[in-house]
Amino acid sequence: MALVRSVTVFCSSSSAVPRVYTDTAAELGRALARVNWTLIYGGNNVGTMGALADGCRAAGGQVVGITPRLFIDKGVDDKNCHELVVTDCMRSRKAAMEQRGDAFITLPGGLGTLEEIFEIIVGKQLGYHRKPIVLLNVDDYFAPLLAMIEHGIEQRFIKGQARQLYFVAATVDEAIEHIRTYEPPVLADKWFGEERRDSRAEGTIEVGGATSR
Repeated sequence: MALVRSVTVFCSSSSAVPRVYTDTAAELGRALARVNWTLIYGGNNVGTMGALADGCRAAGGQVVGITPRLFIDKGVDDKNCHELVVTDCMRSRKAAMEQRGDAFITLPGGLGTLEEIFEIIVGKQLGYHRKPIVLLNVDDYFAPLLAMIEHGIEQRFIKGQARQLYFVAATVDEAIEHIRTYEPPVLADKWFGEERRDSRAEGTIEVGGATSR
């Protein structure tokens, strides 16, 4: 595992969520500062994003915000970041957040947060990176999502080894310790022959890269 210098955290900009989520975000920010890992995050000053960045700065940590110009125009950008990277769109924002982070933690969030972390998980599945990924399961928020993944495994849309792509942490300390001691798992190629064998058994014929019955 390469030396960790920075951690990208995906989280929400909603200020309407229960306090347990903003409190945990602030705790995570303080923890990142304690281990001297730079926080890379979405660059907004509201919701769990704001609590996360404020917690990190209050504990003496370095904060890098990455935000699309859209949120600067809306006036929710965090002007207290040590570095604020402005992107043209959400896609380039996600690319920059992935590139700048040596590890990833996701706090509970909405559709945007889920989109961000699943892109990182799929990238690891396909071998584009081997970085640690943590779901910080505050107040068991991710339980329905984890159940959906298990359902996908049961129905054979998802391989069981997908469980090795991420770590579910119950506490901030667990999340930090997982990243600190992380060793990348050895994963089989996603595209191994089981599907081909099964499809042939079901009468599927592969022709020039296409599939027909």
